[in-house]
Amino acid sequence: MKLKTLSFAAVAALSLASAAHAATPTPTSTPIKNVVLVHGGFVDGSGWQQVYSLLTKDGYNVSIVQNPTSSLADDVAFTRRVLEKQTGPVVLVGHSYGGAVITEAGGADNVKALVYITAFAPDAGESVQTLISHPAPGAPVPPILPPKDGWLMLDSAKFAAAFAGDLPPKTAQFMADSQVPWNVAALGGTISTPAWKSKPSFYLVVDGDHMIPVEAQRAMAKRANATVMNTKGSHAIYVSNPKVVAALIEEAAKNAGTASK
Repeated sequence: MKLKTLSFAAVAALSLASAAHAATPTPTSTPIKNVVLVHGGFVDGSGWQQVYSLLTKDGYNVSIVQNPTSSLADDVAFTRRVLEKQTGPVVLVGHSYGGAVITEAGGADNVKALVYITAFAPDAGESVQTLISHPAPGAPVPPILPPKDGWLMLDSAKFAAAFAGDLPPKTAQFMADSQVPWNVAALGGTISTPAWKSKPSFYLVVDGDHMIPVEAQRAMAKRANATVMNTKGSHAIYVSNPKVVAALIEEAAKNAGTASK
């Protein structure tokens, strides 16, 4: 199985999509205080540690979903269980494939804002697989190895350059050696009703990401009518620059806040 990156045609289609957009976030006097973080493929929730520390220091109640990445349905179910435990409104955050998870799970009533950290934001009927099915000439191709028993891994020797190029070499190699297998069922899981069509969305566009091309990030953010923050870094921006990630999450909490508890 060969995975590819978004084509120029796909990017153009995303940019021109006329799907209903999420409502423009309106500042309120009561910020949201609950944040739920969802990791992507090949990693687990421990990568959120520095973002967690920054947010909890600022008074946020932060929960981290440990997705099995066995299928989109499983990961959405795990995320919804965490959402059900929250008291009050929630900002739901996803990195990479985690963006597909929050797009599906974010329809929960207590989710008031979505934050995409260089993440996939599929439309109805789309999956991560469909979004990356046609490569653009010259676009970086993630070093995903052929599946074994339905599970995918990144080539450890190429992990740093593709996923974590702005991290210290030892940290990047640890991430490569501790990566979590990602099932093809998660890759191919399709979205039913995208939460970004009805919820305010925020997107961190990362220039320098070699897993999701920046043009694709911008196109998905535009389609979701997201409030965009731009930075430079790698796909592992939530590890390498937790401050910019936490800042966008707090922006979402303040601007999509609600007085209800």
